[in-house]
Amino acid sequence: MDFIDNMISKRLGDLSFFSTTTRLYKFEKLKKMTEEAQLKNPDIKLINMGVGEPDKRANSQIIDVLCEESYKNENRFYADNGIIEFQEAACRFMKNVYHVDNLTPKNVMHGIGSKSILAMIPIGFINPGDVCLMTVPGYPIMGTYTKFLGGEVYNLPLCEENNFFPDLENIPKDILKRAKLIYINYPNNPTGQIASKEYYEYLISFCKKNEIFIISDMAYGALTYGDYKPLSILSIPGAMDICLEIHSLSKSFNMTGFRMAFVVGSEKAIKLYSTIKGHTDSGQFIPIQKAATFALDNYENLINENIKRYSRRFDLLVNVLKDVGFKAFKPKAGFYVYVSIPKGAGDVDFNSAEDAFSYILNNSMISTVPWDDCGAYLRLSVTYDANDEEDEINLMNELYKRLKSLNLRF
Repeated sequence: MDFIDNMISKRLGDLSFFSTTTRLYKFEKLKKMTEEAQLKNPDIKLINMGVGEPDKRANSQIIDVLCEESYKNENRFYADNGIIEFQEAACRFMKNVYHVDNLTPKNVMHGIGSKSILAMIPIGFINPGDVCLMTVPGYPIMGTYTKFLGGEVYNLPLCEENNFFPDLENIPKDILKRAKLIYINYPNNPTGQIASKEYYEYLISFCKKNEIFIISDMAYGALTYGDYKPLSILSIPGAMDICLEIHSLSKSFNMTGFRMAFVVGSEKAIKLYSTIKGHTDSGQFIPIQKAATFALDNYENLINENIKRYSRRFDLLVNVLKDVGFKAFKPKAGFYVYVSIPKGAGDVDFNSAEDAFSYILNNSMISTVPWDDCGAYLRLSVTYDANDEEDEINLMNELYKRLKSLNLRF
């Protein structure tokens, strides 16, 4: 060990965490495998179905507001815990989209993206030995910071036999007794599952009984299709006192790089988060908050552009997957299709989702995302690169041709 190794906090655990040679973050590993496949097949264009962010830039009206506000001298200062205009817009958005109409700016605080909010929340709740319940597969940030704080993570697998909901009834009693937080994400990445009013009622009842605070990640909340409408847990009686809900502008408004989100909950819970935030960052750039305010107040047209495109692409993609042999369904929200892997291809057997991912990538130059947390699945995204509807159809025809040539066994 060198000097730095001896100085690192012991609560961070295994020091190999800091060595990129011994431990690669999942998506870094997948990116590396994809780059290697491209080098081996330079003449074949990659069909990238693994992208986890919008394929289009933010609407020009949002960008215009950002540019205009950036020129104003008064907007150059630190934003600290945000501007009141954005908080008021977030309240209007919650009322108009989710029918949560009892909010004031004291119930809302902005964040520099959902990731930073999820990183800060455990600081306000987790003591050494406390447990954070994390759904897997899922976004690991809150669990990672729980471990950093000396807490523990108990994984709740999202399995098909349980309709991709966590099995709360079989959590061991000693874990349940120490559980402080639970992370949920509906509409869900990667499974595509949605929550119902009945499910949220059950979750609230369970968490009140066991004194567990709910963190609801709504990154895909407004991207819904068909007869399913956006649903917030905060619209359920009793949720406000036991839940914080995080909303992001990244997915719905194509504002990924803007790093703009907000968290909603009881005034006391928001004050707790705001105190931690005030000691952590100096707020998002005011012109970005102004652009986000415009986006939230004009959500209907801006989000509907994406909903129409993604819905159309889902129809095309699901048809291709079904024709090839996958058991695929159009989700009611989000922008992912989640399918069980084939048994194999030709005389090659797949023992894991990563096996299937690697074979499909190297033999057809199609990139997906493998998940082996609870069964073996591939996630395919409709945020692939295409200029127009004709491009989409041509790409799906090529996708079908390449997948069909693999002689996949189901």
